[in-house]
Amino acid sequence: MPAFKTLDHLTDISGKRVLVRVDLNVPVADGKVTDKTRIERVAPTILELSNKGAKVILLAHFGRPKGEPVADMSLSPIVSSVESVLGHPVHFASDAIGSQAADAVAKMNNGDILLLENTRFHKGEEKNDAAFVAELAKNGDIYVNDAFSAAHRAHASTEGLARHLPAYAGRTMQAELEALEKGLGAPARPVVAIVGGAKVSSKIDLLMNLVKKVDALVIGGGMANTFLAARGTLVGKSLCEHDLAETAKQIMIEAATAGCAIVLPEDGVVAREFKANADNEVVDINDIPEDAMVLDVGPKSVEAIKGWISRAETLVWNGPLGAFEIAPFDTATVAAAQHAAECTRNGKLVSVAGGGDTVAALNHAGVADDFTYISTAGGAFLEWMEGKVLPGVAILHEQK
Repeated sequence: MPAFKTLDHLTDISGKRVLVRVDLNVPVADGKVTDKTRIERVAPTILELSNKGAKVILLAHFGRPKGEPVADMSLSPIVSSVESVLGHPVHFASDAIGSQAADAVAKMNNGDILLLENTRFHKGEEKNDAAFVAELAKNGDIYVNDAFSAAHRAHASTEGLARHLPAYAGRTMQAELEALEKGLGAPARPVVAIVGGAKVSSKIDLLMNLVKKVDALVIGGGMANTFLAARGTLVGKSLCEHDLAETAKQIMIEAATAGCAIVLPEDGVVAREFKANADNEVVDINDIPEDAMVLDVGPKSVEAIKGWISRAETLVWNGPLGAFEIAPFDTATVAAAQHAAECTRNGKLVSVAGGGDTVAALNHAGVADDFTYISTAGGAFLEWMEGKVLPGVAILHEQK
């Protein structure tokens, strides 16, 4: 059993008012939702509660209105998309608290679904203000958090409510936490992490945490150049944070102390221009031309990475291995992702991935559905990988 309460612990909730924190911070263009993924992720929780006769009251934020009502950040235009995903009518209240919210809740029948207005229209939301939390709590008997993506924020609707009402994890939150536990909490070993992306500076905490938890750390993308340069390799005109050489050295020292293998590229695909289908060649990592830049890891490196994936029981992935947005510099990322997917399909690997570029890269490789779990949580996923405490998760553990 998980160390927190889930919907499995909720019985006889017919007629109960259930406040459900969801993530509806979806992309919108010209008043229309352009990607319904986050709505689809929370649909199982909403429908399960509705089907059990609960009065389902949705709490969510949208954008950064800074504690004031902003017309362009209203949740009202999202209602139709929520209805289309759920296949169920969704009512809307033009405030998250006060008489408008209370009146809308009072009119609900068992099984009804109500979306309250953007919680961030009130300053008390991001301040986790006790008075605002109390106002939100007036409209509920039970609190369910199904927004892992907002769990790294100690806000009124993500953390404060769990101190006022019986608190439970929704199905998406539960799936995320169970997947992350398999990824780094109590993983099957060996554990291999792939970390890519442009800069070491944005992932120092992440790398420092991972070397203490995984058996091998594969470093790709632009950040690999910083590690290569730190050990004395000339990287030409490649993206490289030379000022972080000492940081890179320290990470390698920490890895050696912890018994974590650092896997750097053995060869690279270099070009003189950063554009699609630029003239390119494969070179040994020690022979990078002065006037060229590394835009992807080479075939030797890909085979080495695939070897590490094959030996692993658990894979955690954040960031592409090269400039996957432009061909042919997506080759290594696609090859490694497809190999990880094959190992997962064959039941040999638990694969957990997350981060915006990572999700895009795995979709590009056509394997997103084959990984054990892909997190769309962004900042919360990264903070979890960094080993930080997520307030919205910690409070659920406390409530058990």
